[in-house]
Amino acid sequence: MTRRGDTHRLVRWLWTSRRPDARLARLALLPASGLWRGAMAARGLAYSRGWFGVQDLPLPSVAVGNLTVGGSGKTPIAIWIARHYVSQGLVPGILLRGYGGDEVLVHEHAVPQAQVVADPDRASGAERALARGAEVLVLDDAYQRLDVRRDLNIAVVSAETTRAVRWPLPAGPWREGLSALGRADAVIVTRKRATAEAAFALMADLQARVTGPIAVAHLGLRYLEGMVSGTRSPASALSGKRVVAASGIADPDAFVAQTKATGAAVQVATWKDHHAYRDEDVAWLAHAARRADHVVITQKDAVKLRNRWPNSVPEPLVAMLDLEWEEGGEKITAALDAVVMPVDGL
Repeated sequence: MTRRGDTHRLVRWLWTSRRPDARLARLALLPASGLWRGAMAARGLAYSRGWFGVQDLPLPSVAVGNLTVGGSGKTPIAIWIARHYVSQGLVPGILLRGYGGDEVLVHEHAVPQAQVVADPDRASGAERALARGAEVLVLDDAYQRLDVRRDLNIAVVSAETTRAVRWPLPAGPWREGLSALGRADAVIVTRKRATAEAAFALMADLQARVTGPIAVAHLGLRYLEGMVSGTRSPASALSGKRVVAASGIADPDAFVAQTKATGAAVQVATWKDHHAYRDEDVAWLAHAARRADHVVITQKDAVKLRNRWPNSVPEPLVAMLDLEWEEGGEKITAALDAVVMPVDGL
């Protein structure tokens, strides 16, 4: 069985390598990065001066987003927030930008009680969620959405980004610099393959930039779920097994590292983020499932493969990430509760 190419290798080399050729490549992209930074600064100024309009949302709202491109864990955080509101007896409306239909399916599968709306116009999406019975809004990937007001603005910063250069797109992964944390009401530092020490060091570095609470969350591989059957098994079940770790996500490195940490012998198969699996891709994975002990995929890929998987082939196992608060979780919970708490006298 041949190994599929790693489509993310070039980006990792550009954004993380300290080799001379990578440095030269980044320098060549410096003019484009300057344009990006200038455009983002001008956009922020236009909103802060009132030159661009800002819309109110019809329900209490929480926005979750990041400063870098992909892989920070903002979607698992948004799911955790929506589940928290469900546990409080509320119907959350999850608003997405509408790019990549897999994200809609991930949220619907993870929080079936929620009203999930994909619409690039978040205000319009909010009205649709309200009409469907939503009582609180969770905006996924919305930190840069300055056109709508939100009651709580949460920035997610990945400890893994400490490996990348702090250059704006496209020379680096940064949509905005750390100065943008001034808009945050709270910050969550996430880690997947990074150490707890790295996450806490980043937390300490950010303290001076943030007036609100800062928390640290570990997004770890806690268990596996049969893609079709839903049968659960512990992550330790992969120990000593021959596993194909297949993914089409923004940060495959973390997924691969977490799979290897189970003690499995791992072969890697990656596609670009939001990959639309073709019939030949499904056939390749089915062949891999017959040859290896297991194929392990992400939740994001499972929603696109579940209804296309051959009945005669052993089902893939879905890596289920679970959020564990390592610091400050109670402060985030309190901030979330304050969004929906009635104000005395009103």
